[in-house]
Amino acid sequence: MNSKKNILVTGGLGFVGSNLVDKLVKLKNNNVYVLDNLSSISCSINYKNKDANYIIQDIRNINNIKNLPNIDTVFHLAGLARIQPSFDDPLEYIDVNIKGTASVCQFVKDNNARLVYSSSSSINNGEYKTPYTFSKWAGEEVLNTWIECYKINASTCRFYNVYGFREPEDGEYATVVRKFIRKYNNNESLTVVGDGEQRRDFTNVCDIVDGLIQVAKQEDIGSVFHLGRGVNYSINELVKFFPKAIIEYVSLRKGEGQITLADYSLTFEKIGWKAKSNLENFIKNTIKQK
Repeated sequence: MNSKKNILVTGGLGFVGSNLVDKLVKLKNNNVYVLDNLSSISCSINYKNKDANYIIQDIRNINNIKNLPNIDTVFHLAGLARIQPSFDDPLEYIDVNIKGTASVCQFVKDNNARLVYSSSSSINNGEYKTPYTFSKWAGEEVLNTWIECYKINASTCRFYNVYGFREPEDGEYATVVRKFIRKYNNNESLTVVGDGEQRRDFTNVCDIVDGLIQVAKQEDIGSVFHLGRGVNYSINELVKFFPKAIIEYVSLRKGEGQITLADYSLTFEKIGWKAKSNLENFIKNTIKQK
């Protein structure tokens, strides 16, 4: 008799998703399935794990897929990310991140599965500040609706400025940590937006993955688990981790929040999770020495 759990990761070829898939496969007691349409530039076919099963498909079509077994747990990480691109195509962000999440919730209902939804700390600065932020907050509300109406077993995790292995470094999806590392290693100036006093709580992807797995194990319905380190840095403080860097200040971008800082007290109380990785050490171990 096969006692392994069938686990589905949507967005499992992306930055966080592929790291999660690798960890789930290592645990040995899982049959891991991945649903991803490779539409995001943060995704790569090269992130495939040989011991996982892949279906290249849009999450909005999840309920029409015929070759999936009954799923026990769904990690819903698929969706359109980043603030700035959402201003250019708000309708697509709303369709993918809201309708897509509703489709996943319906799939979870039909499979009687456990659902862990990945949301964003940008919500903390206001639900309506950007189309991206609104779409992630509305995704949380979709979960709450399916919990209320259909009693699905679901929880939310809000991510705080994730960095680490496979972090996007080019284009609109580039995160500030990886962008600075790339520019520094290429002897380019580090571009600071605004006055640089905006503060961010940076969390390593390994800690995020551990948090997601711990949340999935809980018999918890409806809680929002904040996965952040509980320490934040201004961008001006961040650039000081790059010795002898050349700094260039540019205009503030639309929709950027001033502060992110995780209150992970509920997360620690319920699952004993606390981020361990140190941002400064990560940067020191990644940049070229000058």
